[in-house]
Amino acid sequence: MRFEFFLAFRYLRAKRRQAVVGIVTFISVLGVAAGVASLIIALAITNGMRRDLQERLIGSTSHVSLMRVAADGIRDWRPLLTRLRRVPHVTAAAPGLYGQVLLSRNARSGGALVEGILPADQMQVGDLLQSIKQGSAAELAPSHDTALLAAGVAAAPPLVIGSELAADVGARVGDTVLVTSPQGELTPFGLIPRYQRFRVVGVFTSGFFQYDQAYAFTRLSDAQRLFSEPDLISVISFKVDDLYRAKEIGDAIAQAAGPGFQTTNWMEQNRELFRALKLEQVVTFIVLALIVCVAALNILIALTMVVMEKTRDIAVLMGFGVTGAQIRRIFLLQGFLISAVGTVLGLCLGYGLSWAGAHYRFIHLDASVYSIDYLPFALRVRDGLLVSLVSLGVSLLATLYPSASAASVLPAEALRYE
Repeated sequence: MRFEFFLAFRYLRAKRRQAVVGIVTFISVLGVAAGVASLIIALAITNGMRRDLQERLIGSTSHVSLMRVAADGIRDWRPLLTRLRRVPHVTAAAPGLYGQVLLSRNARSGGALVEGILPADQMQVGDLLQSIKQGSAAELAPSHDTALLAAGVAAAPPLVIGSELAADVGARVGDTVLVTSPQGELTPFGLIPRYQRFRVVGVFTSGFFQYDQAYAFTRLSDAQRLFSEPDLISVISFKVDDLYRAKEIGDAIAQAAGPGFQTTNWMEQNRELFRALKLEQVVTFIVLALIVCVAALNILIALTMVVMEKTRDIAVLMGFGVTGAQIRRIFLLQGFLISAVGTVLGLCLGYGLSWAGAHYRFIHLDASVYSIDYLPFALRVRDGLLVSLVSLGVSLLATLYPSASAASVLPAEALRYE
């Protein structure tokens, strides 16, 4: 064991005449441990929220979307869809036709974005149709209408709507709703909106208010009739094999589609949301790091008191030939030991509580407000490394003044009255 480390460890565990020094040292260790544990837990929570949000978001939307630059729709889309499915890294593709409508039932109404889809293709690029809680998406299949016609039953076109939208208009599975499109017909009396009655066959709950409150799905052919757009689509949605290369793959898709097309991806569409989450994580880290700074202040106070208590010992050591640099290292190591013990305790406590929270899910949330019924935790090793570096770095900064004071002790002055 090095001479400096031996003395630092001895000073740390030796019984002192001044009990207050030991108390301040103990508080310093607890402060560092509390700060490190708080940072680990806070980062685990923010990472968990980000992970769950990203998973739900990616499940609800496509990875890449292709549209016309002129926003006049995509015609002759079938050969284009077949060609784009062969672009490298594309795993699935689905056509869609969007339109803004007014959905009403009796005296209640609400705005909605209706998308005409091919159900089999849409289920390969998104999970909204798989999050149906009431009813079923099976009635969106063309074979279902064929069976009804064979039985002599004329049914309204099927519609799947979000749970919030269903609550707004008071619609349940089996109800008939009136869908009004602003893309109407021009008559001698002016532009008359087109309207058609649809039958609610399913209600989905995605966990995202903006989707549950404004989205609805019907068959592509029914949407084309509603919007008077025969054999036209507005977007082709893609699923890719690497989420984080969505922009690069989207550029390849746009290039394969030819001039007049542009793509957007899930990262661009939700850039502000993830930027806000990142900012929240940074602010949380800074605020909770103040706990470590307070603990570092306690370390400074404790070491300063130790230097005052050990002034005679320091003078004697210098009289035996110990250099000022060695004295400085003794107190630097003592501060490092305090911060290291606190950091290790904090890491154990933080990771232990985070693991327990993730495993047992004992912190419950209101699912109607937060979309999930428990607080998620996501543990990462690099967070522990970052927190440890911050903790040890701040604590070592706090030891600079006491160690410099110890190294500047003059043996003759310290022992003058001994």
